[in-house]
Amino acid sequence: MGFFDSDIVQQEAKQLFEDYQSLVHLGSDYGKFDREGKKLYIEQMEAVMDRYRIFMKRFELSEDFMAQMTVEQMKTQLGQFGITPQQMFDQMNLTLERMKAELERNP
Repeated sequence: MGFFDSDIVQQEAKQLFEDYQSLVHLGSDYGKFDREGKKLYIEQMEAVMDRYRIFMKRFELSEDFMAQMTVEQMKTQLGQFGITPQQMFDQMNLTLERMKAELERNP
């Protein structure tokens, strides 16, 4: 059975994508959130990023051809912007850390 043939993998990918899209959409109103709302948003985004990082690692470790192709496509797409997948995760983490620091400076 291929990596993408698994109902569990398909459901997890779908849920991860939906959760991420929902948070990105919600983030457009981040400036309007109160302090607790901002903290909750950051925590939820960190959780989604952790899930995404784990999901991508599973792709990398899989011997399935389609999983490997997906990793290569991601590398190629990010490479067009001059970054690697690790740099993307690092940048997202840095952004979330800056958001947390901003909350600490402005209680």
